[in-house]
Amino acid sequence: RRSSDLGKLDIYVEQITRKLANYLGDVLEEQRDKLAENLLAGGVDLATYITHFRWDMAKYPIKQSLKNLSEIIAKQVGQIEGDQKNKAAAYNSLKSNLQNIEKKQTGSLVTRNLGDLVKKDHFVLDSEYLVTLLVVVPLSSINDWNAKYEKLTDMVVPRSSQLVYQDNDHALVTCSLFSKVVDEFKNKARENKFLVREFSYNDEELRAGKTELTKLHTDKKKQFGPLVRWLKVNFGECFMAWIHVKALRVFVESVLRFGLPVNFQGMILLPQKKQTKKLREVLNDLYFHLDTAGAIGGSEDIPQGLGFGGGEYYPYVYYKINIDMIGAQSLI
Repeated sequence: RRSSDLGKLDIYVEQITRKLANYLGDVLEEQRDKLAENLLAGGVDLATYITHFRWDMAKYPIKQSLKNLSEIIAKQVGQIEGDQKNKAAAYNSLKSNLQNIEKKQTGSLVTRNLGDLVKKDHFVLDSEYLVTLLVVVPLSSINDWNAKYEKLTDMVVPRSSQLVYQDNDHALVTCSLFSKVVDEFKNKARENKFLVREFSYNDEELRAGKTELTKLHTDKKKQFGPLVRWLKVNFGECFMAWIHVKALRVFVESVLRFGLPVNFQGMILLPQKKQTKKLREVLNDLYFHLDTAGAIGGSEDIPQGLGFGGGEYYPYVYYKINIDMIGAQSLI
C-alpha cells in the first residue's frame, strides 16, 4: 500500500514540476530560449543536483514516519500548485486584456480600432449641422470613391474627402456632410461597397484608451519579474521534492524486495548513447543472484504489488528519472 501511494505521489509531484517549467516558458515568451538556465534546483542545474543529492534533513526529518514524510511533500506541492493556479489566472487575464486591445490596433481597417490613426484636424467638430464620417474603401475602388462620394446624396461637402491611412487592402478616408443625410449616405455607400465605420471623435476617450493600454503594459512589466522569480524558486522546490520521493521509493521497494535489515546502495546511472541494453546486461550479471525472477527484465513470475510494470522489473530496484523539462528525452 505504501509503495502504491508513493507511486501516485511520484507521478503527481512530477506533473506539477513540469507544469511549473512549462508555464515559466510561457511567461518568458520571446525569452523562452533562456528557460533552461532558469530551471535550477538548490541553485545548481538539475543534473548536478541529482548527482550530488543529499537528503534534506531540515525539510524532511528522517525521524518522521514514511506516511508523515509523504504527507509533508504532498502538502508542500499542493500549496505550490494552488498558488500557481491563482498567479497564472491573474497574469493570464492581464495578458489577455492587453492582447485584445493590441489586436484591435492592428489588422484590417474593416475591424481595427481607428483611434490611433485619426487626428483632430480630420474632423469637423462642434458644428450644429455638419458631421465627418470615416469610410473604409477597397484600394481597387479608390478612384470610384473619389468620383462618386460627393454625389452619393445631397448635402455632401465638396472636396471634403481626405486620405487618413491605407494598408495593403483598404484606404481609410473622411467625408463631411450634413447630419440629416447620414443614414441615406451610409446606405448609398454600402451599395457601392464603401463601409462607413461607426466612430465619433472624442479627445478624452482616445486619451483614456491610450492610458489604459499604457497601464496594462506597465502592470504586465511589474508582474513579470516577481512571477518569474516565484516560478523559478517553486520549480526548484518541486523538483527537489520529486527527487526526495524517488529516494523514498528506492528505500521502500528495497525493503519490500530484499527485507530487513536495510542494506542497499543507491546510485544514479546515465547510460551513454545506444549503450542502455549493454548496461542492463552488465547490471543483470552483477545482481542476478539477488532476484532471478527479475534477471531478464520480463514479467513472468514477478511478485505482485511492487509498483513495477512488465518489462520494468530487474534483479535490482530501478526507477527512471527524466530531468529534461523542455523537450527531448534525457533519462538518468
